[in-house]
Amino acid sequence: MPAASGWREVNFDGLVGPTHNYAGLSAGNKASLSNAKAASNPRAAALQGLAKMKLMLSLGLTQGLLPPQQRPDPRILAQLGLPPSAGIDRVPDDLRSMVMSASAMWTANAATVSPSADTADSRLHITPANLLTIAHRSFEPPQTTAALRAIFGNEDFFAVHEPLPGHACFSDEGAANHNRVVGGHGEPGTHLFVFGRDANDDIGGRFPRRQANLAGRTIADSHGLAPDRVLHLRQSAAAIDAGAFHNDVVAVVNETVVFHHEDAFATSSEVLLEQLRRHVPAAQLVTVTSEQVPLDAAIGTYLFNSQLVTLPDGGMALVAPDNVNDHESTRRYLDQLSAGADHPISSVHTMNLRQSMRNGGGPACLRLRVVMNEQERSALQGNVLLTPALLAELEAWVERHYRDHLTPDDLGDPLLVDESNRALDELTQLLQLGALYPFQR
Repeated sequence: MPAASGWREVNFDGLVGPTHNYAGLSAGNKASLSNAKAASNPRAAALQGLAKMKLMLSLGLTQGLLPPQQRPDPRILAQLGLPPSAGIDRVPDDLRSMVMSASAMWTANAATVSPSADTADSRLHITPANLLTIAHRSFEPPQTTAALRAIFGNEDFFAVHEPLPGHACFSDEGAANHNRVVGGHGEPGTHLFVFGRDANDDIGGRFPRRQANLAGRTIADSHGLAPDRVLHLRQSAAAIDAGAFHNDVVAVVNETVVFHHEDAFATSSEVLLEQLRRHVPAAQLVTVTSEQVPLDAAIGTYLFNSQLVTLPDGGMALVAPDNVNDHESTRRYLDQLSAGADHPISSVHTMNLRQSMRNGGGPACLRLRVVMNEQERSALQGNVLLTPALLAELEAWVERHYRDHLTPDDLGDPLLVDESNRALDELTQLLQLGALYPFQR
């Protein structure tokens, strides 16, 4: 096989589903809890997500997408003891918002990905997250696994694992707690697996410690990563208890740059930088102090839940939620960041993702980073890499099928289920993914 070339990071964004709503189901997620029971706008949410994908295309980047999940999932209803004939209006009120959740849109939690440049068998490895800490998210792994295997189904290039066992000691929240530091996307990288607790630790605290240390260790081993190129870092308790339920709320990495709040990790910045430079000499930390941006402001605006991407000219761009303009400290910091000369971040873009942000999901939450070479991109199945033409078709699809107003009471409307299934059936044809959903089989 010829040497791999054309390495790129492809961001696979989650396409927002037709049942996008605010149910306040996510303990530790302040935005989700504070907006519980408010009316949502699924159409605006999906179009805002597509607008972010459009920006990525305009920056010269390769953009992919993952489809929404069927809601409700009939297999989950069966596990809850509801007969196949039961309509959504028959589901008890305290379960309805769970089974109708569109939370799979935050694909940073879909899986952990190791590029083929780093793995022992030179294949790209993917482990879907089990998401077992929060009930409604624990429903996602079967459909996530099916979608990933539909897209990354060529076993010559890809290995899609089963999710880790459904026990608290293996609690796994996916790429939201995983980063990769590397000189260039196609070079061997150093992997950062961030955890909130060890296997025998209490899951609680002020907010749940969702990511288990053993999960990252198990994934690193099953992916065939070199042990000396893996760091397991504890997230600071202060960050979790302040509302950083995932590490990507307080840190983001791209190639050599670790952009983070000083309270992101239990490990000191000096020790972390020393560890990184053993294999990536050009590694650098862009550390934001509490004096520059208080931790509460960083979490409230999702400053670090931004996408940090490498541009075709070699510079880097930060794509942040426009909520950063709501707080003086984050607005001032970003004005200074883009003018700085001691790092490669040359531009800052802000996006209106308010529909997602009200549930606690910014730009980084909406995407799964997958580093691939040209051969691997060619081996993808389905029509899932975005083009201007596909983007226009998706925008028209959203306009046809999505409601612009959805309340908690609307989740019990059987017509919403019918509308959603019709939309998803059309989407699988558009994305050329075949019979992906349970209702299609």
